Amino acid sequence: MQLFDNHSDTAHHLSPLNLAYIGDAVYTLLTRTRLVAGANRPTAAHNKIANIKNKAATQSANYYKIQKHLSADELAILKRGRNASPKQKAKNASFADYRNATGLEALFGYLYLSGQNPRILELFDICWSDYDDEKKQL
Repeated sequence: MQLFDNHSDTAHHLSPLNLAYIGDAVYTLLTRTRLVAGANRPTAAHNKIANIKNKAATQSANYYKIQKHLSADELAILKRGRNASPKQKAKNASFADYRNATGLEALFGYLYLSGQNPRILELFDICWSDYDDEKKQL
């Protein structure tokens, strides 16, 4: 779905915190979708895993994991999001993790708003790649 007529121009000019606001929802929806598609378990179990996958520390790790897979423009969005100055921080996260998570969410928000859904899925697959290894340990 492409929301802006002029492709990424409008999305590129949004503040990084607005991009992160949308990106948080996109990332959460992808996580929940992947969990439901992977197993028919109670929603409480899905929610427990989703909370781990969506917490700032995990997103911060994914911030570093995807960097080598990004174009120069995507890397610039990621860093612009990280360098934004949020007025708050997550309750259970370090400031550095929260900033990195904001960068990751800003990138996902930018890609979503500019209609780059296949790219979102490519990057999310990289972020998710450790989950199969985690499942084997459970």
